[in-house]
Amino acid sequence: MPSVTLLVLALSVLDARAADPTAAELMAAMDDNLQSQSQEVTAKMVVDDGRRVREFRMHSISRGRTDSAVTYLEPERDKGTKMLKVDDQMWIYMPKAERVQKISGHMMRQGMMGSDLSYEDMMVTADFDEMYEGVVKGSEELGGRKHWILEATAKDGSVTYPKRTIWIDDAYRIPTKQELYALSGMLLKTWTMSDVRVVDGQNVPHEMVIADMLKQGSKTTLITESLTFDVPLEDETFSRRWLERRD
Repeated sequence: MPSVTLLVLALSVLDARAADPTAAELMAAMDDNLQSQSQEVTAKMVVDDGRRVREFRMHSISRGRTDSAVTYLEPERDKGTKMLKVDDQMWIYMPKAERVQKISGHMMRQGMMGSDLSYEDMMVTADFDEMYEGVVKGSEELGGRKHWILEATAKDGSVTYPKRTIWIDDAYRIPTKQELYALSGMLLKTWTMSDVRVVDGQNVPHEMVIADMLKQGSKTTLITESLTFDVPLEDETFSRRWLERRD
């Protein structure tokens, strides 16, 4: 007969395993923390291409994952540049040329304002669990905090990154580290999130760093300066009229 101590230990192990989150639960929690009905953000973007460093400030208003309107505030040479995303379409307005251009085709893979964040990255409208099948591969500590390791494989060929390895903070349910892979297994980008703060009961990272592994020494840092959820929205904000309007 097994001893009482062994039985207690066995039951403890079973209880711990039962409490482990599933891949579906982790992806749902990430989606809850990384999106909102509407939000207004002022942010700084620091682009370091390994040779020079450039800084931008921008203001954005977004509606869910599908719609966003971005206005560049600084530097002076880019002030007034606007980007509009509505569903699966995107346009950019360049005030110096007084011209609106639709972003499509090969342009989608270019970096936004020369950054490591591509226009294609910005076009994601689906939730994680809609795009990926996930498997929890265990856990480890990052920065002294417990993280779950999730391996995600795209459900179909429409997803930009067919494979991802994601480290998800156990308490925050934020993907603090991601490795984004091509179908061949080549590492394309890394994406980290930090400075997590609670905003209206939601865990929100205020700093993100994206590094393009195909561009040596290149990285882009996004720093949130101000953030407001549930902002009032005007339909015109997500229209061509807004894009061409001079403020």
